[in-house]
Formats: sequence, C-alpha cells, structure tokens
Amino acid sequence: MYVERNNSQNVEDLKADFRENFGEFTSSEAAFESLIGFVSLEQLYSSALKEISTKLDILDDHFQQMYKHNPIHHMERRVKEMRSLMKKLKRKGLPISTEAAKEHIQDIAGIRVICNYLDDIYMIESLLLKQEDVKLLKRKDYIKNPKGNGYRSLHIVVTVPVFLANAVEIVPVEIQIRTIGMDMWASLEHKIRYKNSTDTEQYKTDLHECAEEITAIENKMQRIHSEVFTN
Repeated sequence: MYVERNNSQNVEDLKADFRENFGEFTSSEAAFESLIGFVSLEQLYSSALKEISTKLDILDDHFQQMYKHNPIHHMERRVKEMRSLMKKLKRKGLPISTEAAKEHIQDIAGIRVICNYLDDIYMIESLLLKQEDVKLLKRKDYIKNPKGNGYRSLHIVVTVPVFLANAVEIVPVEIQIRTIGMDMWASLEHKIRYKNSTDTEQYKTDLHECAEEITAIENKMQRIHSEVFTN
C-alpha cells in the first residue's frame, strides 16, 4: 500500500513563490523559464520514485511467493515541495536553480519503507542494492547507532535511471527503512517538535524511554518470528 503526500500548490502559492524566489532575475521571462524548470524537475523526481517503488513492490511480491512473508507493510513517498526546495537552496547559499538542486540536494525524492520486522529492514536494503542499476551514494544506520533522542531508522540514498523520451537521467532517491514501531515513534516526535507550540523538552525523557521500550519489544517479536518461521 502506498501513501502519496499531496504536494500540489494552488495558483496563489505559485505566485507567491514566483515573487519571493525569482526576484533576482533580470526579466520575468527568465524567472518564468526557471519556474517551469522546477516543475519539470518535480516530474523527473516523481518518475524516479515510481522506479524505486516498482522495484520494491516486485521484491515484496517475490518474497511472499518464495517465503510466504511480506517484509514491507506499506510505503509512503513524496517529492519535496517546490517552496521547501527553494528555501533549502537559500539556506545553503546556493543559486535558486534546477542545476543547483540536482547537484547539491539529495532528498528531493523520498520514500519511506515501513517493514514488519527488524530483519526485514536489512533484507530489503540488501536485495535492492543487488540490482545493477541501483547505486548506493550514502548510508546512515540509525538503528545500530540511534540518534541521541532515540530516533531509529536506516537511511540510504541511491541513484536510479529514469528513461525519458530523449534521454536517460540518473536521479537520487532518499530511502528511509524502518519498522512500524519506529515509524510510530518518529511520527509522534515529529508532530511534537514541528507541529505544536508545546515545549518538547518536557517530553524528551518520555520519548527516549518509549524508543527503548519499542526496541525491546521489536527485538523480542523478531526472535519469536524467527524461531517460529525459520525452524
């Protein structure tokens, strides 16, 4: 099952982005061409997500056929909003251009893979990276090395070819692979930190304890699953 984030912007949002981010151009024509370039960039990265999603779907289906187990519970995918991408370029002191975005921003396209068990995370990663057209750019294992606040997830950035009508583009995609429990924790922590005015410090200890408890439970469930279905 996929959850696709709706990043579409209405006309007024696009106009606001146009005024805010393209004022540096000497003519409205140049600014408009750049805006169209960002729309094309969004389509390109959306296509890359479809490529990765299809590969993961096939792996999940084949694993079910071979071992009667679906390692993937569901997937969520998104292309970074044009406004967010422009702000990130500004924060990094980079030009507001598609060229700068392609060269310096690796999380324009992102997919979150939610797995049933801990072992599924590394199995999915291994099978995906065995494919000849998928190349690993970056890897951060926050499961074996959790963040200080308790955050756990496996992050990889890979490239995948996108075959267009007149060219082949090699596009990076950020993939976050985690369990249901890790995702539940990350969702709550994110809402507290970004979506609420509540002081997050008062929940810091509780969240860290929850992360530890979720890890203990998932390790126990992994052990039970392995004993029952591999013997």
